[in-house]
Amino acid sequence: MYGNWIANVVVVGVTVAVVALCVMLHYEGLVLTSGYMTGHSGHRRSKVLIAIFSVIFLHTLEIWLFGITFWVLQMWPVLGHIEGGGMHHIFDAVYFSAVTFTTVGYGDVSPVGSLRFLAGTEALTGFVLIAWSASFTYLEMEKFWRRP
Repeated sequence: MYGNWIANVVVVGVTVAVVALCVMLHYEGLVLTSGYMTGHSGHRRSKVLIAIFSVIFLHTLEIWLFGITFWVLQMWPVLGHIEGGGMHHIFDAVYFSAVTFTTVGYGDVSPVGSLRFLAGTEALTGFVLIAWSASFTYLEMEKFWRRP
């Protein structure tokens, strides 16, 4: 299953790249959101809603980045494939990515071969980014929910 070291190196390299891209996207997105909320003169409740919708948007983008990565990599069978329902459409890959990113792991589809590394790393990345978003949201709510 893992005998092809070139395939393993390709998957590890692509995984590192997509994780780095997601972390940078998340960081920049939170910086932009925080800056907008600080400069925005709206109601405190609207600032909290902006924070919530921003982190949901960021996570959706990150899920799509991983989904597109799965979609592209599964075109080379030497890298592995997805068992179960397979990935016949891009939305199948995004579904698999969402289930993996959120660590829900329904089990109806599962990776085989080197793609397992990407899936496991996506779960860890999703867990960390979701925790980061929760921390960010909590800190922003602390700022804007205090009574004047």
